Amino acid sequence: MRVLVIGANGKVGKHIVFKLKKFDHEPVAMVRSTEQIPQFEAEGVATVLGNLEKDFESAFYNVDAVIFAAGSGPDTGADKTILIDQEGAIKSVERAKHFGVQRFVMLSSMAADRPESGPSGMKHYLYAKHRADEYLKQSGLNYTIVRPGGLTNNEGTGLVKLQEHMNNFGEIPREDVAETLVYLLSVPKAENKSYDLVSGDQPIRGLLV
Repeated sequence: MRVLVIGANGKVGKHIVFKLKKFDHEPVAMVRSTEQIPQFEAEGVATVLGNLEKDFESAFYNVDAVIFAAGSGPDTGADKTILIDQEGAIKSVERAKHFGVQRFVMLSSMAADRPESGPSGMKHYLYAKHRADEYLKQSGLNYTIVRPGGLTNNEGTGLVKLQEHMNNFGEIPREDVAETLVYLLSVPKAENKSYDLVSGDQPIRGLLV
């Protein structure tokens, strides 16, 4: 599939782009500025300019699937979180539907399905993720939502725990999150499902088979 990666320049997004190539998909990296283009072009990855706070409709031409991995980051306030993690995601869903995109995979966050239970300092973030996830569920698109635990920069192990709901929080390397998102893109059993994700003992490439 030709897959638009929204948030391609982020810490998870970069992993997603290169995992897509390994899974024989064709990634299209959506970036905010021309300065971010060369790193992708050097690897033979197509890029498209788009800004979630402005216009990015042209990014959706001729793509089969979307992976939304954008985020405002931990150092921004509630206003930016709502603009990017909530409204940016909702606009992405709207445009994907308008352009007839076949699959939409959303990178969310653990506890986004129950934001009231999250840490007080994260509630604005979890509610933003929750609203975006719920909008996607009701959009009519063929979706998969993945809610990872705490993200680390450790090297991926290829081993995870994937369940529709978990009671305990955990951590997971960003590389393993990216590989799981890319893998689930083509797994029929993952269609129109939402999952929590942490490190575990299940091989990613054997999930849901």
